[in-house]
Amino acid sequence: MPRFAPGLYLVATPIGNLRDISLRALDLLGTADVIACEDTRVTAKLMARYGFHTPRLPYHEHNAEQMRPVLIDRLKGGAVVALVSDAGTPLISDPGYKLVQAVHAEGIPVTTLPGASAPLTALLLSGLPSDRFFFAGFMPPKETGRKRELSALVAVPGTLVFFETAPRLAASLADMAEVLGNRPAAVARELTKMYEEVRRGTLEELAVHYDSAGPPKGEIVVVVGGPPEAPPVEADDLDAALNAALASMSIKDASAAVATATGLPRREVYQRALALAGRTE
Repeated sequence: MPRFAPGLYLVATPIGNLRDISLRALDLLGTADVIACEDTRVTAKLMARYGFHTPRLPYHEHNAEQMRPVLIDRLKGGAVVALVSDAGTPLISDPGYKLVQAVHAEGIPVTTLPGASAPLTALLLSGLPSDRFFFAGFMPPKETGRKRELSALVAVPGTLVFFETAPRLAASLADMAEVLGNRPAAVARELTKMYEEVRRGTLEELAVHYDSAGPPKGEIVVVVGGPPEAPPVEADDLDAALNAALASMSIKDASAAVATATGLPRREVYQRALALAGRTE
């Protein structure tokens, strides 16, 4: 196997089938000085599949602060260090980006060996527009926090991609429908595995299905279509919407609500709200 130059390598590992890994990634994992793993036991299964015995060190959100200096010391000594997650591409919803920042700060080379990525796989399978998308990771577990974060995503001009847990899926889909509107969506689970499933429908339809069917098995990615194109808002219509909102809300809240409803820039709507209220900033 070829010897890689010293540095940090971000290695995408299989999501489901252990054979779904690039030849270059196998070359690296078999010859690296050390592999930093999200869970050494999970990575051990991949190593056993290919007969590798490369030393492994745990690197995850609970020990990242302590392990970063250890890995930096190894890299300064000229080591080849591979960073892997349990499945898919590292740095997606894990603390790997902090290690990359620290390695860059030391002037040590960083490169990636691309491969499987659950958010991208789900996006491709969803059939929803993929020219613009926003990956939002996991939503907060509580309804209030979830709705607050969803409110900030209402006007994002592209497809939204989320991770979600099975027990929270139905409630999360219902909150998405309430906050984002009843958009087209897809729920992808068990990606690249034997029981891979992609269920498509509106957010409301999907929420009803999973509320009735119960939590599905496997890891889940939710893909939601972007906001519908809003027709141009006439000045009179904007004033009418703002006046109605100002009757029961503060200027700040009224302008935020109307901006979300119309798709107009918040600053523009806020300035108009100030004018209607007879105030200046």
